[in-house]
Amino acid sequence: MHDSLSFIAGSNALQIIRDEGLNPERIRVVTGAAGGPKWLVLGGLDRVLFGTFFRNRKRPLFLLGSSIGSWRFAAAAQKNPVSAIDRFEKAYLGQFYSRMPSTDEVSDASRTILDEYLDDRNIGEILSHPYTRLSLLAVRSRNLFAGTSRARLAAGMAAATIANAISRSAMGIFFDRTLFFDPRDEPPFHGLDSFRIHRVPLAKENLKPGIMASGSIPMVMNGVSRIIGAPDGVYRDGGMIDYQLDIAADPEPDRIVLYPHYTDMVIPGWLDKHLPWRRAHPHTMRNTLIVCPSRGFIENLPYKKIPDRNDFMKFHGHDDERISYWRKVIDSGRMLADEFMEAVGSGKIRNAVAPYPFTLHT
Repeated sequence: MHDSLSFIAGSNALQIIRDEGLNPERIRVVTGAAGGPKWLVLGGLDRVLFGTFFRNRKRPLFLLGSSIGSWRFAAAAQKNPVSAIDRFEKAYLGQFYSRMPSTDEVSDASRTILDEYLDDRNIGEILSHPYTRLSLLAVRSRNLFAGTSRARLAAGMAAATIANAISRSAMGIFFDRTLFFDPRDEPPFHGLDSFRIHRVPLAKENLKPGIMASGSIPMVMNGVSRIIGAPDGVYRDGGMIDYQLDIAADPEPDRIVLYPHYTDMVIPGWLDKHLPWRRAHPHTMRNTLIVCPSRGFIENLPYKKIPDRNDFMKFHGHDDERISYWRKVIDSGRMLADEFMEAVGSGKIRNAVAPYPFTLHT
C-alpha cells in the first residue's frame, strides 16, 4: 500500500481492480460525503480527478454529493473544474465567525462562499456540461424539524438521536430524503427507496438553493424554503440521512463507484457517528472503491488530524493559525493526487487495493 493513500474496495470492485486496474470508463458514479472542513484534504485529489483523470470522457459521469460533497461537486462540474475548486477553496479558507455565531451569521457566510465560485455563467456550465451530471442530497424536514425556533429544533435533535439509536429507519419520522438531479440522464441511483424520497430536477432557478439546503445543518444554519420545483417545506443538510453515503450508488456489478473520501470507514447518517455498530454494509459497498488518506498520512499532519468544524472554536480569535494549519493540510493533500495518478498509471493499484471493510478499524 502507498504511504499516503489507501484504496479500499467492495467485493465486486475489488475483483475488477485486481484483474485489470482502474479504468475511468468503468466508473459511472462518483460520490462525495458530508463532513464540513474535512473536504480540504481532498482538494488535490478532486483537481486531478476532474481536471485530468476524467478529462477525455464521453459518457455521462454522475456526481452524487451530500452537504459539503454537493459543494465540492458544484465546482467539479464546471467547465474549468480546477479553477472552480481554487475559487471554492480560497473562499472557504476565508470564513470568520463570532464565538457563538447565529444561524443567520453562518448562513450568510456560506452564501458568500457559494457566490464566490458559482455565478449564473457557472450554473449554465453545470447544467450543460458535456458529461458530468450533478446530483445533490438534502432532506425535507418533518415534524419538529419543520419549524424554525431553536427550542423546537433542539427537541427534534434530542428525539431524533434517541430514535436513530434504536433504528436508522426512524429518521424517516423527521426527514424525507430529497434528490436534486440533472434531468438530462436518469442517474443509476434514481431508484433510492430506503426512505421516503422526493426527486427534484435541477434547473437554473433551484441549483443554488439546492446546494445551500444540502449543507444547512440544523441549529447551525437556517433551513431553505420555497425551492422552485420541490415540494413545500424546509430543506436541510443531506447528512442527516446520508452523512457518508451508505448507498448502492450504481447497482451494475461491472461498474465501479469511485468514492474520494477522507476516512477509511463509511458512517451512514450524521447521528450515527457515535454508534460504532452503525457502519455501511459490505453488500451496499460491493461496487465501491474508496480512495482516502492513509492512517500514516493523517498521523503526520499538524495536530494529527484533518480539519473539522471544531477548528472554528479551537482557533477562535486566532484565525491566522487555523488558516495556516488548513493550508498545510491542503499542501499535504497534493501527495494524494500524485500517488493516485502514479498507482493507476503504473497498475500498482492492483496490488495496493484492500477489501472493504478495512480491518484496521475492526
